[in-house]
Amino acid sequence: MQVQYKKLTERELEIFIDMRINQLREEGAKEELDLRPALQDYYKKHMSDGTFVAWLAMEDDKIVGTSGMSFVEKPPYFGCPSGRIGLLSSMYTAPDYRRKGIAKELLKRVVEEARAYGCGTVQITASDMGVKLYTAYGFVHNENFMQYKL
Repeated sequence: MQVQYKKLTERELEIFIDMRINQLREEGAKEELDLRPALQDYYKKHMSDGTFVAWLAMEDDKIVGTSGMSFVEKPPYFGCPSGRIGLLSSMYTAPDYRRKGIAKELLKRVVEEARAYGCGTVQITASDMGVKLYTAYGFVHNENFMQYKL
């Protein structure tokens, strides 16, 4: 198995979106609408303005793993004086390619993107499957995270 890594471009966007939807399904999300158009708009807009970047794991011409990082800004706070935060998403490895170090390499690459962007912290809402990977990488739980659905 020879896996190569490359940044996402618009050429791979349709497959990237398919994999994002597969990831959400695996995590148990309820499909209440067609998310494809919203994902398409989001990725095109934020890839072009530099506030979203993704890395792909490729075997030949097949995408076998994905990772993504959105960059947002909040007012600076003590835990993140720059106010720049990386929101990790789209961490997905095809089932036949899991437990081979692919997700770890993809994570390393998008965390480096966040560092280069000037982020002071990276956040993720981790799936049960991902907690082990993120903990081993050095992520810690934040017990204060809450959400209000509008």
